[in-house]
Amino acid sequence: MTYCVAIKLNAGLVFLSDSRTNAGLDQISTFRKMIVYEKPGDRFMCLLSAGNLSISQSIREILQTEQLKDSDSGDLINIWNAKSMFDAARVLGSAVRHIHQRDGEALKRSGVDFNVSMIFGGQIQGEGMRLFQVYSAGNFIEATPETPFFQIGESKYGKPVLDRVITPLTPLDEAAKCALVSMDSTLKSNLSVGLPLDMAVYEANSLSSDKIVCIDEQNPYFQMVRTRWGEKLREVFDSIEHPAWDGSATEVPLLRPSRRNQPLKKIQNATEKLI
Repeated sequence: MTYCVAIKLNAGLVFLSDSRTNAGLDQISTFRKMIVYEKPGDRFMCLLSAGNLSISQSIREILQTEQLKDSDSGDLINIWNAKSMFDAARVLGSAVRHIHQRDGEALKRSGVDFNVSMIFGGQIQGEGMRLFQVYSAGNFIEATPETPFFQIGESKYGKPVLDRVITPLTPLDEAAKCALVSMDSTLKSNLSVGLPLDMAVYEANSLSSDKIVCIDEQNPYFQMVRTRWGEKLREVFDSIEHPAWDGSATEVPLLRPSRRNQPLKKIQNATEKLI
């Protein structure tokens, strides 16, 4: 399993991925799930992948040479000459289908699902930033102001903090911090996600980035985030009043009749009915 998250903001893009793969409890390895494609001044693109490692590696391998024929001009489009991120995402989708056509039947005969999911985002000169989630059929959806982030892999543990913090107006550094908190929550609760992490932060319209870092267990900023987040969560938890069951005075009673529903009915002998 893995966990990858990408966030699209007015100010830029944030990408974060872990690097753990496992094929059983005693076969744990490290493989990077992020790759950056950059031609400074022309385009910046970042790809995150989750799912079957052999499939995602094959897709990444052919992506740089995969081509689509433009229906209007007849020109061949690849990720290096695509005039829009939408076209670049189409090339990625074609690469996914290419690998499915090549390996899908063999995998099926071996009882292996064609399981891969990807996040692909960036900016090409002449248009704004765009962010896509690509599925195993090669189809994709695009991030919107209402849905400004995508997650793939073990996403449930890290989603609540993103839901509470991230909007298109969130500053770039704040979003990067939020992504790290989201990752820490996942690391805390799931052993199938692990360090080191790869992070890339892209500022809108820069068409390149030098904010790319590998984060291991010795990284001082990530150590601070993990420690402070745990401490502050505990402080907030301790500041919440306990429920009062004994009728003692409180401004927030828990034992209060519901306006719409009756309390759960107890079954006290074998002759009673549920309804």
